[in-house]
Amino acid sequence: MPNLENLKKQAKLILRWHRERHYPVAAQIRGHLPRFLNMPDAEILAAGFKLGDAQELVARQQGFDSWQALKTGLSTTPKVKSSPSKATIIGAEPQLLVTDIKRSCEFFREKLGFSLVFSYGNPPYYAQVARDAARINLRCVERPVIESTLRDREELLSVSMTVATAEEIKLLFLEFQSAGVAFHQTLKKQPWGARNFVVKDPDGNLLLFAGPAN
Repeated sequence: MPNLENLKKQAKLILRWHRERHYPVAAQIRGHLPRFLNMPDAEILAAGFKLGDAQELVARQQGFDSWQALKTGLSTTPKVKSSPSKATIIGAEPQLLVTDIKRSCEFFREKLGFSLVFSYGNPPYYAQVARDAARINLRCVERPVIESTLRDREELLSVSMTVATAEEIKLLFLEFQSAGVAFHQTLKKQPWGARNFVVKDPDGNLLLFAGPAN
């Protein structure tokens, strides 16, 4: 469970970013505070935003409805003091090279069910999309870095994402199929036991989705 003092500092940092009109924070505000849901970045950054708003945002990021609920939750959580023997990597964010940030964001949102975390630049040249625990960074380049026929022939994957059960990988495949997603490989059971399928994004990047066979 996060430390309350660190969360207080995080809220103050978010407040400062809003005051400085740091565009990536607008996406966080829109994604976690319902009253900002349908507002564009510029309007969010021009709107009134207080420390209490930033604290509510942090609380919602941690799974609580309010700052008070977060404080209560932290106070009732048993504290276990231990010193780690080594650092633990808790996440990884692959970066996709794309030629059109707006088009890629629309693909991930409308076809794959991701949400936009932030989009930076005008026109945008960097963005992040997320679904559940998966986060993908999108970086704009002028032209494809990998030749398309080579990528397809060698099946050069750009991202691998996994689900917990065989039922979930089937559900995910059917969801994408209904959305009209282009598949490089449809759902199949591999010789090593996994079930997976491969999606091709608008730039030809190959995205693997995998789950256990049973």
